Amino acid sequence: MAIDYDHLMSLKSEGQEFSYGDRETMLYALGIGFGRDPMNDKELPFVYEKDLQTIPTMSSVIAWGAGPMAKSGINYLMVVHGEQKLTMHKPLPVAADITADSRVVGAYDKGADKGAVIITETLIKDKKTGDKLCTMQSTTFARGDGGFGGPSEGAPKPHPLPERAPDQTVEVDTRPDQALLYRLSGDRNPLHADPEVAKMAGFPAPILHGLCTYGTCCRAIISSVCDYDASKITGFDVRFSSPVFPGETILVDIWQDGKTVSFRARVKERDAVVINNGKCTLA
Repeated sequence: MAIDYDHLMSLKSEGQEFSYGDRETMLYALGIGFGRDPMNDKELPFVYEKDLQTIPTMSSVIAWGAGPMAKSGINYLMVVHGEQKLTMHKPLPVAADITADSRVVGAYDKGADKGAVIITETLIKDKKTGDKLCTMQSTTFARGDGGFGGPSEGAPKPHPLPERAPDQTVEVDTRPDQALLYRLSGDRNPLHADPEVAKMAGFPAPILHGLCTYGTCCRAIISSVCDYDASKITGFDVRFSSPVFPGETILVDIWQDGKTVSFRARVKERDAVVINNGKCTLA
């Protein structure tokens, strides 16, 4: 069934309620690789309730399942996650009851044989105070839904990386069981756990969640640029390029220009770019 552009652009959901506690906050941090060395006192505040602090990219899981895209009519068998953008209005609480307001803000037709680009936006607020916590934009590349007659131009342009050599490269590990741990934060797609499902999708083994790689890049920047103060990050945007297999090593190339930190991520073992056009904004 072809996309109905007017119907798609009218989709929204408001006031969806979610909650999370310090358990979920620590589980997310473990899922993106914090706490591997229990003697590292700089990482302990992310995985231990004493002086616990949150990670900005946890925004991507605290309202997992929010949004109106189930009514979009797209072919989910042909969908990939294209981009993720984040604006922090204030640091996430360690635990909170929250609400999520979501809407479709853009849909672009790349052609019948090229697919469609759909952008959704979600605003998360503290249910008790009404304070805005963060705004996320997620870009879906619907490979089987092009040719629906929508606009072909106007999609946001990716953040350009500097042309000079990186100012630093941070090496971060992933564990062979990392997808099994990370999926407990919300995304239980069997592609990330079941070898048979992965083979049916064309992969030799289950792949790491793109949003886990996203969080892993945030972990690299928190540990290097931010000196383990996650509250310095007010924005975190990426374009997904290629999957990571659990157990591979990620190299995060970093360029810092004032309050703008540009980055990309490569897999060391295959020299494949897995995240590109990254932009981290500092307070």
